[in-house]
Amino acid sequence: MDFAEVYRTRRASVSVDINGVKVGGGAPVVVQSMTNTDTADIKATTEQILQLASAGSEMVRITVNDDKAAAAVAPIRDALAAKNCFVPIVGDFHFNGHKLLSEHPECAQALAKYRINPGNVGKGKKRDSQFATMIEFACQYEKAIRIGVNWGSMDQALLAELMDENAQRSEPYEAHAVMKETVIRSALQSAEQAIALGLPKNKIILSCKMSVVQDLISVYRALAARSEFALHLGLTEAGIGSKGIVASTAALAVLMHDGIGDTIRISLTPEPGADRCKEVIVAQEILQTMGLRSFVPLVTACPGCGRTTSTYFQSLASQIQNYLRQQMPVWKNQYHGVENMSVAVMGCVVNGPGESKHANIGISLPGTGERSVAPVYEDGEKTLTLKGDNIAAEFQQLIDQYIARTYTSKTI
Repeated sequence: MDFAEVYRTRRASVSVDINGVKVGGGAPVVVQSMTNTDTADIKATTEQILQLASAGSEMVRITVNDDKAAAAVAPIRDALAAKNCFVPIVGDFHFNGHKLLSEHPECAQALAKYRINPGNVGKGKKRDSQFATMIEFACQYEKAIRIGVNWGSMDQALLAELMDENAQRSEPYEAHAVMKETVIRSALQSAEQAIALGLPKNKIILSCKMSVVQDLISVYRALAARSEFALHLGLTEAGIGSKGIVASTAALAVLMHDGIGDTIRISLTPEPGADRCKEVIVAQEILQTMGLRSFVPLVTACPGCGRTTSTYFQSLASQIQNYLRQQMPVWKNQYHGVENMSVAVMGCVVNGPGESKHANIGISLPGTGERSVAPVYEDGEKTLTLKGDNIAAEFQQLIDQYIARTYTSKTI
């Protein structure tokens, strides 16, 4: 049984339909992202959603924090539809979601899903009524919700209650354990409350986001053991650059190996001027590397050593990888299965021929002091040898020819 099959058989969550995107119930893990534009800026937000959707985000969350943002939601949906983009839009609400949904019914209708943070819905008696208002809109317009608990914004009343209970124990738990239990119980109790208010179980997704890898793993293992809801995974405040990527991968890979998680978001802190789509690419690469989904042909390339003092193979590997990702939006509409293709770009004779034979198509470039030829292999067989100064363009052309010859056209 392959790993993907293990995943499907181990996670038996409720299936949630979000404008045609299936989350849970054995469906493939869904990739989602979030904009960082001012939602009130309709043009900028629409453009970023288009970019994220084009990169492969299957749901996009936007901030809905004030009247201007709420008023912009329906125009953003319409602007996306005019561009033939129908990616589900998720509204991220904190503190005043009940008010915004009440005063902007067109926003309530336009969103595909509401994200509700139980710790930020309200305090005291207002909490229940304000939560109920949001659930009533979800029921009225048949919308899904994500009950998204965050470590940094816990329900303080529930935390105080559980701390008091713990203090009465003959052997109290550590405060950290009580805080983790607060996060889990906040999600589960809020889900039960939503169901009591009339929202079907198959309209609810849960998340309990933490910023520490070990905490996230333990909380989600407990959450999965205590519920059948679809689960959204994400390491909150993961960080910037390689730290954010490594931490998110370490946490999510362990959980998905356990069969836990139905939709993921990689919460990278954007570097100045960086492409927001990076969080989508990282999410896809985690899933593809684990064998759970395929999005784009993967490139195998050696790390380099004293045999590869030339940077030519590095440049070619980067060029080919970028080319594959750029072409994938076109190829996925033309060819069945091209996303499963493997490509090898190797730098010397040690592992070059072997890795190239294992790939669907691969090239073994000459290392330092090796004869200036580059054999090409297709499906394990050497097909030709490239020479001269135009190897990169010729190999790229060979990839195009291989795809056209190997993968069934969708136009037939």
